[in-house]
Amino acid sequence: MTRLVRSLALFLIVTALVASVPRPAGAFCLFNCTYTKTKYPIVLAHGLFGFDQLFGVIDYFFGIPDALTAGGARVFVTQVSAANSSDVRGEELLAQVEQIVAITGSSKVNLIGHSQGALDVRYVAGVRPDLVASVSTVGGVNKGAELADFLQANLQDGSFTQAAVAALGDFLAEIIELLSGSSDPADSAAALAQLSTAGTAAFNAQFPAGVPATACGSGAASANGVRYYSWSGTGVLTNALDVSDPLLALTSTFYHEASDGLVGRCRSHLGTVIRDNYFQNHLDEVNQVAGLVSLFEADPRTLFRDQANRLKNAGL
Repeated sequence: MTRLVRSLALFLIVTALVASVPRPAGAFCLFNCTYTKTKYPIVLAHGLFGFDQLFGVIDYFFGIPDALTAGGARVFVTQVSAANSSDVRGEELLAQVEQIVAITGSSKVNLIGHSQGALDVRYVAGVRPDLVASVSTVGGVNKGAELADFLQANLQDGSFTQAAVAALGDFLAEIIELLSGSSDPADSAAALAQLSTAGTAAFNAQFPAGVPATACGSGAASANGVRYYSWSGTGVLTNALDVSDPLLALTSTFYHEASDGLVGRCRSHLGTVIRDNYFQNHLDEVNQVAGLVSLFEADPRTLFRDQANRLKNAGL
């Protein structure tokens, strides 16, 4: 028993050490091997309650890193706090970007963030634009989420319910951290406040680059030498086999505009809007769960590949 405990402890220590370094992706290519070969490395950033990998095998960006590297891209998958503000998560991401620049010898990176990861990558571009060639957001919470507003309005400050919900969120975040071999701090209350309309408005006032001036318009295509892009979906029930679809159908009822179940169509806009109505829900956008997405819409992996090609053609 003692030997088993020591072995388990050693495994967890090694896993944590490995997880502390941004994970490069790798894949084998047979043809069209330069389609995604960008000048600068691509860095993928996960959303709320996200991870790079669970158990070392389940990718948050399911099949996407390999699809990108198969076309020649250098791809790094990062991991930050599963639940926290984007000021905290952004600093954690920045530290990893600095590692990636040092490892690759590249002067900049192309950042792609999903969900709250959109705010994280915008934070990095805002504080260190010299390290960022482009920012792309996918289902990004760029102007807040109505579900976060509802929760904020109905969880009275200091109440037992608020404390219980925050504790449950922190517990879930800690479980994700454990399963992904990480140990970043969790603060679900800070994450919820960040993702509200008021929270993102304050964030946008500090980091306005690429934010549309109108409710459903496009933002500046570039600012401070950084290109800005976004895309998102408005599908909800997209695959009958996907167990997450009913939950997203439920959360979509909190929205007054078409949404992907968690982010409204217009609220996802940033910079050059590639498209905002793919028949994809919030998890489909990163090819989850396990690639169970609509058969009648572009494959999420293809959208990431096309964006990499777009960046390549822009000299990025």
